[in-house]
This record gives sequence, structure tokens and C-alpha cells, in this order.
Amino acid sequence: MRDDGDEGVGAMAGTSGVDTHDGREVVGADLAFFDALVRADGAALDALLADDFVLVDVMAGSVIPKADLVPLIASRRLEFETIGADGEEPFVRFFDATAIVIGRTRMSGRFEGEAFTSRSRYTHVFVTDPAGRVGGWTLVSAQGTRME
Repeated sequence: MRDDGDEGVGAMAGTSGVDTHDGREVVGADLAFFDALVRADGAALDALLADDFVLVDVMAGSVIPKADLVPLIASRRLEFETIGADGEEPFVRFFDATAIVIGRTRMSGRFEGEAFTSRSRYTHVFVTDPAGRVGGWTLVSAQGTRME
């Protein structure tokens, strides 16, 4: 892994060869996702997520498509009070037009009124987007693994 020297964001070239992307742009899009969740900003989520986006839920392992996630967040049935980094900075791997972000978070919130907290390791998959969503990246998949 190489460290690009800025804010601890690591980036690695994938099997495709030369790393021509900036890890900070992808991490910025990743942070925009967390920010939209905390703000319950359905419009921001709609803009950032691919139409066929899927989330693998950190608590139950359920697969949640964008069409279900955005209204769930916007209605505050699922409400994130906080989502923050848990220790190390995320690192990014690039494979041509795909970026994989791996990081750790602490989160708290409520699902249908019931409080929850969780620590997780996550993997987010972004693809470059000519439409220029957030920094030119679109989130296509997110998966969290709960850590005890």
C-alpha cells in the first residue's frame, strides 16, 4: 500500500496497473454518503447512489436496494444520529474505473424508534461517473460487517 501523504488516505493500484486516480476524491464521495445519511437527505442520496445500488445492512445482513433505502432514510424511519471514523483512515483500491473503499465506523441512531449503536468495518464500491455526481464517483454497493 502506498500512502499518498494527505490525511492518511491510503491508495493502492489494483490488478489493472497504474493508479491514475486520487484517493481523496473517492474518500470525499464516501464521506458525502455518510453525511447524507446523518442529514436524512434523500435528494443527496439519490444523486450519489447508482440506480441499481444495494446496501448489505450491518445489523442484520439484509440486502436493501436504493429504491427502499432512500425513502427509509428520508422518512427518518431509519435515522443516523452519528456516523464517524473508528480509528484508522479508510484506504482505497483502484481497478480501472472502479474504486473500493475499506474503512471503519462508529454509528448510532434509531430504527423505527429503537436506539442502536454499532462499530463496523465497511466496503464501499464506487465507479467513475461521466455525469460527475460527487467528485465524479457514484456509489454502487455498500456492505458493513459489525465489529464487537
